[in-house]
Amino acid sequence: MTVTAAMVKELREKSGAGMMDCKTALSENAGDMEAAIDWLRAKGISKADKKSGRTAAEGLIGAASNGNEAIVVEVNSETDFVARNDAFQAIVRNVATVGLPTDGSLEAVAGATYPGSSKTVAETITEAVGTIGENMALRRTAKLTVGEGVVATYIHNQISEGLGKMGVLVALESTGDKAALLAFGRQVAMHVAATNPLALTAAEVDQATADREKAIFVEQARESGKPEAIIEKMVEGRMRKFYEEVVLLSQAFVINPDLTVEKALKEAEKDFGAPATITGFVRFALGEGVERETSDFAAEVAAYAGKK
Repeated sequence: MTVTAAMVKELREKSGAGMMDCKTALSENAGDMEAAIDWLRAKGISKADKKSGRTAAEGLIGAASNGNEAIVVEVNSETDFVARNDAFQAIVRNVATVGLPTDGSLEAVAGATYPGSSKTVAETITEAVGTIGENMALRRTAKLTVGEGVVATYIHNQISEGLGKMGVLVALESTGDKAALLAFGRQVAMHVAATNPLALTAAEVDQATADREKAIFVEQARESGKPEAIIEKMVEGRMRKFYEEVVLLSQAFVINPDLTVEKALKEAEKDFGAPATITGFVRFALGEGVERETSDFAAEVAAYAGKK
């Protein structure tokens, strides 16, 4: 397969690696972008996975809670200018509010009745497109509930009450003091915002993700030329480190890095007055996973001029 300049440019933007390294990576992997990223990482040239989830859409994240349950929603717009519009902010806030009593699914929230109206959330957003003059969409929703305890919320880069560029929910199951639970839950939510863990426990890490990391570690270890028995131990050690970095309970707590989140929770139980368990978390970063269409304005002007 021919490796084009556009492919090299895309890989450079995703990986931060040099042009020749990107070209070699693509050539070695028949133009497969994901395989090329893995190849660069295996060679120690790139930390591509840390750059591959860049935000690519505008809008707002909204959250609402009532103690033992909370919801987070993402409503997208075309520009950040619209996200700062009072009317748009009111829509996102109301979507979160009416979504809270539902099961939290996208379908249920979209079908909920919008406040002060006989229309659904979906119909209201469609109507607002004509009023505000920009395409908008309810992209995703998530809800956490506990039987006893709290679901703490945290909005990062908050631009208005309950609205911002990132939203996190953390569920704590406990019969302990609600105020203490909420305070600790908010700290954990801030930690989740900062570290972006992949899962609550090692058992919950996506197997395909774990296998992919292991394959990279095996290739890196084999380049050392050591015997297979030593390579196996090296890979085991690197996988342990991998889980420590991506599993919430095993991560060093950002509030007190001397403790893991799990140990910090155990210590906080004396403030709660009862045992507690983190049962789940949700982290929404605005636009993650959505590709933004880009254009070369100068090239467009030149192309247009060429038609005259």
